[in-house]
Amino acid sequence: MTAGRFIVFEGGEGAGKSTQARLLAEALAARGIEAVQTREPGGTAGAEAIRSLLLSTEGAGWGARAEALLFAAARADHVERLIRPALARGAWVICDRFLDSSRAYQGGGSGLSDADLMTLHRIGSEGLLPDCTVLLELDAVLAAERCAARDQGLADRIGGRDAAYHARVAEAFAGYAAAEPTRFARVPADGTPDVVASRVLGALNRWLPPSC
Repeated sequence: MTAGRFIVFEGGEGAGKSTQARLLAEALAARGIEAVQTREPGGTAGAEAIRSLLLSTEGAGWGARAEALLFAAARADHVERLIRPALARGAWVICDRFLDSSRAYQGGGSGLSDADLMTLHRIGSEGLLPDCTVLLELDAVLAAERCAARDQGLADRIGGRDAAYHARVAEAFAGYAAAEPTRFARVPADGTPDVVASRVLGALNRWLPPSC
């Protein structure tokens, strides 16, 4: 059986993660590779229910610790019920956000310690890490323009936080990528979706079958 691969797209708001996850899944499927496209928080019924709690703009919202616990719970269900079974049967799992988003948003953005977030991940998801984390990097001004066009004033609770928060998130992502260069692939996210998709395939070359 061909070994499954776990590929995650990370980055700030407006970087194009969902689009690139879809395009990669389509490119793999065209080559006869089973590709399971999923997202976080979400991917399973239980995790999607938690997603609605986390991202809803109603009510007073969650504190950073409660957010971290909810994300970890959603991820635990996602890993157990969808990600690990798909990898075990040899599929590629393409995920829009994973652990490093918790580290960047609840850690870099909201100030929780990375050690605590990693402990939650070890307990909830047995420390599962992607084979490759594709970090889509985009200038903050262009990212804000994309978000404005996409959201039309209806950003979710986390996406709607201020520019200083999102700057801390971007700095955290860059720091994680610099610290783990063998796991991260840093990809410029400017340009058309097809241009960025070509960059992504190039960055994933060492994981892709020869026919790709």
